[in-house]
Amino acid sequence: MNLIDFMKRFPDEQTCIDHFRKHKEKEVIQCSQCGGITHYWLSNKMMHECKGCKRRLSLRSGTSLTHTKLSFHYWFITLHLMTATKKGFSSLEIKRQLGHKRYEPIFRMMHKIRMAMGKRDDQYTLKDMVELDDAYIETCTDHREKEHLKRGKGSQRQTKITVMAESIVLENLKKGTIERQCRYFKMKLNESEKAEAIKEIVEKHVSNKAIVFTDNSKAYTGLYKIVEDHKIENSKDTYITRTLQWVHVATSNLKRNLLGIHHSINGLFIQNYLDEYCYKLNRRYFGEKLFDRAFIAITNF
Repeated sequence: MNLIDFMKRFPDEQTCIDHFRKHKEKEVIQCSQCGGITHYWLSNKMMHECKGCKRRLSLRSGTSLTHTKLSFHYWFITLHLMTATKKGFSSLEIKRQLGHKRYEPIFRMMHKIRMAMGKRDDQYTLKDMVELDDAYIETCTDHREKEHLKRGKGSQRQTKITVMAESIVLENLKKGTIERQCRYFKMKLNESEKAEAIKEIVEKHVSNKAIVFTDNSKAYTGLYKIVEDHKIENSKDTYITRTLQWVHVATSNLKRNLLGIHHSINGLFIQNYLDEYCYKLNRRYFGEKLFDRAFIAITNF
């Protein structure tokens, strides 16, 4: 959905409220007090009132908009901007586009959207063939401390993440070659160097019938116990660039994305940034439907 179509569809606050209410009423709204499922709509208070016990339920309740005072129009515009491009926007740029005075509410709103995206992706597990590797993302550090911190792997400036990519093998009959087509990605924060931490991530996000490809790092020992097969490639072999092709491409693009948009990110929120990146990457062919899919994510939070 381009900007002109978005403005036609949601020109003001009321159209956003109507769309939000219409979507929410498609699902069963159940009273938390008496269990009733029939409600009146109080337009002046933007609440649903139970016909049985008269308990009122806010339109924002049970969604990512809970406990926020920002307008529905703000949320819709922000969601559109975050899904309209592959790269996305920083909180500071969204603040400028909205003309809002304070930075903190916009920052919290965007992270709530990212959390909803991550929660949506966590419903799916990777299967078939899965590439797995670790990567290190540089996080913001005080410039006075930065000079005294070590460099490279294990540096306090670097945050470790685990990158997983699901792929399938496709045979090109005309060329007589075999290629891998990537489907879904997952990236999870993992600051531990122990094998147990990797096992927990794989058990949660990868099917036990999958075939996992990794390098020969000791952190991956024991994965054969929780998946169907564990293929290990020598990390010094040039063949590994093809075996772990998609995790390397995704990691490279992630670093470029974070550096170009956010410049530096706080390690406390890195999982939210990873969730946004993977959510849009996994839906890279959705096109104009991406806004509607993301809208479902924040309303069913």
